[in-house]
Amino acid sequence: MNSIWTIARKELSDSLRNRWLMAISLVFATLALGIAWFGAAASGQVGYASTPATIASLASLGIFLIPLIALLLAYDAIVGEEEGGTLLLLLTYPLSRSQLLLGKFLGHGLTLALATVIGFGVAGVAIAVLVQDVAIASLAAAMLRFIGSTVLLGWGFIALAYVISVRVSEKPIAAGLALAIWFFFVLIFDLMLLGTLVASEGQFSAELLPWLLMLNPTDIYRLLNIVAFGDSAQLSGVLSLGADLPIGAAGLWVGLVLWFAIPLVGALFLFRNRRI
Repeated sequence: MNSIWTIARKELSDSLRNRWLMAISLVFATLALGIAWFGAAASGQVGYASTPATIASLASLGIFLIPLIALLLAYDAIVGEEEGGTLLLLLTYPLSRSQLLLGKFLGHGLTLALATVIGFGVAGVAIAVLVQDVAIASLAAAMLRFIGSTVLLGWGFIALAYVISVRVSEKPIAAGLALAIWFFFVLIFDLMLLGTLVASEGQFSAELLPWLLMLNPTDIYRLLNIVAFGDSAQLSGVLSLGADLPIGAAGLWVGLVLWFAIPLVGALFLFRNRRI
């Protein structure tokens, strides 16, 4: 455990030195405050609308931003060390491959988690202080749920980045595959699901379609932050299928956990069998 924490502390220190943590926190805080006060500008209103509307808007933004940041943070975790000539050096220490990978994951995961807590936490405090008559308990519960699910979503894409990083031998290839993963889960998956729904003309199993949403962590993330308010009217497009999922919020949380646990186990297996 000491070896894992040593690697994690080094990754966290690198993030602080490279201003990653500060930059991500600032981006999150700025965007959260902007959405909170100007999210309803299109309807002619300026100011804080409501907690459910703000969280839904933040979740819609988060599916674009969080995966991209997580992938950029971790896509070169292993292949970058190999290209830099430091991977062999690290493995000469009394350190197993599993400890190295888990340490790096812990460091990157803590970086993203701290940035998320600081960035969105500042926005939540600002809303509580500046907005009159806001329900503090409801706001706190919504922000905690949103921050927790955001962290899990980010960890899922960090784990996917690790699968890429231990599988390829060049950083440009890893960067290209990371971008492809972002495009698939953020943009293409829902279009494919919607196309399947339309092309089948209702013949596709109505019981199976909602479960297909669980194959995309960004859909789980949005469902978790919208369904929690009990307002299924905000579920549009393919997300409307989520109203028929029988698993509830607890099942969605489990889905997000599995989305970082399974790829991380896969990355560990691939790294153990990688020739260096």
